[in-house]
Amino acid sequence: MKISKLLTLIGLFFLSENSFAQDVNEVKIIPQPNSIKYLGTEYVIGSKQAIVYKGFKQKPETLDRFTKEIIAQIPTKETKHSQSIVLEKTKTDNIHEAYSLKIDNTGIKISSSTEQGVFYGLQSLLQIILASDNNILAALEIKDIPRYKYRGLHLDVGRHLFPVSFIKSYIDLMAHYKLNNFHWHLTEDQGWRIEIKKYPKLTSIGGTREGTLINHLKDKQHVYDKTPYGGYYTQDEVKEVVAYAASKYINVIPEIELPGHSLAALSAYPEYGCGENPGPYKATMGWGIFDDVYCAGKESTFTFLQDILDEVLLLFPSKYIHIGGDECPKTKWKTCKYCQNRIKENKLKDEHELQSYFVQRIEKYLNGKGRSIIGWDEILEGGLAPNATVMSWRGVKGGIAAAKQHHDVIMTPSTHLYFDNRESISSEEPQTISSAYPTRHVSLKQVYSFNPSLDTLAPEFQKHVIGVQANLWTEYIKTLEKVLYHIMPRIYALAEIGWTTLENKNWENFSQIRVSEHLYRFDKTGKTYRVPQTIGVEQDTLLGETIEIKLKPSVKNAKIYYSINGYTPTEMDYLYTNPVKIHIPKGEERIFKSVVITPSGRRSVTSKINLINK
Repeated sequence: MKISKLLTLIGLFFLSENSFAQDVNEVKIIPQPNSIKYLGTEYVIGSKQAIVYKGFKQKPETLDRFTKEIIAQIPTKETKHSQSIVLEKTKTDNIHEAYSLKIDNTGIKISSSTEQGVFYGLQSLLQIILASDNNILAALEIKDIPRYKYRGLHLDVGRHLFPVSFIKSYIDLMAHYKLNNFHWHLTEDQGWRIEIKKYPKLTSIGGTREGTLINHLKDKQHVYDKTPYGGYYTQDEVKEVVAYAASKYINVIPEIELPGHSLAALSAYPEYGCGENPGPYKATMGWGIFDDVYCAGKESTFTFLQDILDEVLLLFPSKYIHIGGDECPKTKWKTCKYCQNRIKENKLKDEHELQSYFVQRIEKYLNGKGRSIIGWDEILEGGLAPNATVMSWRGVKGGIAAAKQHHDVIMTPSTHLYFDNRESISSEEPQTISSAYPTRHVSLKQVYSFNPSLDTLAPEFQKHVIGVQANLWTEYIKTLEKVLYHIMPRIYALAEIGWTTLENKNWENFSQIRVSEHLYRFDKTGKTYRVPQTIGVEQDTLLGETIEIKLKPSVKNAKIYYSINGYTPTEMDYLYTNPVKIHIPKGEERIFKSVVITPSGRRSVTSKINLINK
């Protein structure tokens, strides 16, 4: 339902559910709740809030701690009446993550049938408070439930390692935006990052590479820094991360890559490669796909991997264990007598079915331990493991195929959800894995536009799409700052496509109002993020004699600078009048450029449009 022009003009609340009022008092929550009813009044919140629990057998320590953190962020203000935040665990509406939040003149009440639902209600309350002015909150009622049960974010630590303290801050960011699965990519060709006590050489040898590729993998001659790079997480550190994530109601899914992407492991234990005397191997310094993979014909390979998984299972209570399964060349299997014997003995058609055998055998082992596997969409090749969940990354075709076979699917296509791709094609973007491809990028709008439950997928198969995930591969991301640059603000769009129903999504509201507000708050932290380009210059070419361009800053209180002569704007080119009116003589062209500079001094890349009067 659309708000009427009359209500917009007089600035009243539109008192119906699912509306997108543009009033200044509108709450700016990400992801957008699925039902908001404004009550037409206000609530002045004070910094002395009592916490009242209802329906809990005992005080929930996690919720109590978080609620006190929220109260501590409320600016000091005396109120006439005693105030309280009521947290209620109900016996009805047994939907795991659903919650209701009501703010009126009697106080604040959050209800859910689960602690996790109450936690999400508190996250919405925190966002409302942080965006409020003068302790004034709009009186409202939110009834909210996520669109998908799986809402994930991935981090590759095989290429570059990040400290536990940063992993925790990554998890904090996920929790604030109601993401609930952290996919921790722990093993790679370039490094093994998790302590396995039975096989200590996995980290002492496989945890270090001799150097790192610094130019692009597509360049004819590769350049390496030749500085040894290594490190890993101890089992105590892993337990610390898993416990911390659980306190934020986030599940941690470990990924142990097999049968490919295994060079680091083979460098430590070469006997599990193909052939009589395999190796020697080294953890690779470069990126890409490599022929040396685990031998699928040796029984010892499966013993080795099962021993590793036994230790992994003790560290991660997750129902899901990610086993990779992607980008596994069959070159060595074709010439390996052990692999060929395996194919013959099991009457397999080819090496693709051998990979299916490999994956299914690991799945059967994990199923026997009460766990389920997730694999990249290559696990479809040669026959899908019976109970596997598929992550569809090579577009959406793999996900469609898996759903039609009645397998659960998590959509994570590289076209929309690979956050290691640059966000624009501007030459000012930092180096990424996509830098060698002139048109490859994943913009904030592309992320937001993605619908995991494709319209082309029949309704009876859409139910198998259980969620969505964005991935961050770190070949060219070695610093904490660059991680943040790549996920902020695209994490906002990820959160919204995972939580909010299609009818409640609104790109203009999201990009111009809520992202602007949330980045304004993040800007105050002093942390790195990518400042979006000026809103209003998305068009590639504008034609005409007199062209009018209305600009909006992408971050609240940011300033816009522009030029029309093709040079990059500086702080001398401040936008004094808006919209900008430009007269172009007949037959001439102009290049309009603009940049955004935030209150903290962060700068966007340059926006550019061609202006032509034919």
